[in-house]
Amino acid sequence: MSKRRSARLRKKLCVGEFKELGFDLDLSFPETADEASVDAFYEAFFNEAIDPAGLIYGGGDDSGFVCCAGRGSVTPEQRAAVEQWLSGAKVLADYRVGDLVDAWYPGINGI
Repeated sequence: MSKRRSARLRKKLCVGEFKELGFDLDLSFPETADEASVDAFYEAFFNEAIDPAGLIYGGGDDSGFVCCAGRGSVTPEQRAAVEQWLSGAKVLADYRVGDLVDAWYPGINGI
């Protein structure tokens, strides 16, 4: 059942036209990767792919979530740019870039 909410409340709840999108990210490093190479990967990842695009990454070494650093949604172009950057990363054994999903209510429709 659809709820009628004011624009102010929809904005506070990040629903409707104020919904914010992000995506999951799964990273796999080879067994032979040492801590220094993983740290160097993340340093480059943040400096070259995440920060310049106005994005933020939250999570651990093997999985996390990427969303906008401020209010707003990740665009398909930003998601594609991160995926392209990851495709050139030599230290990764594998990676998976998820689809754009609701950053505040993943898996729930109709909030």
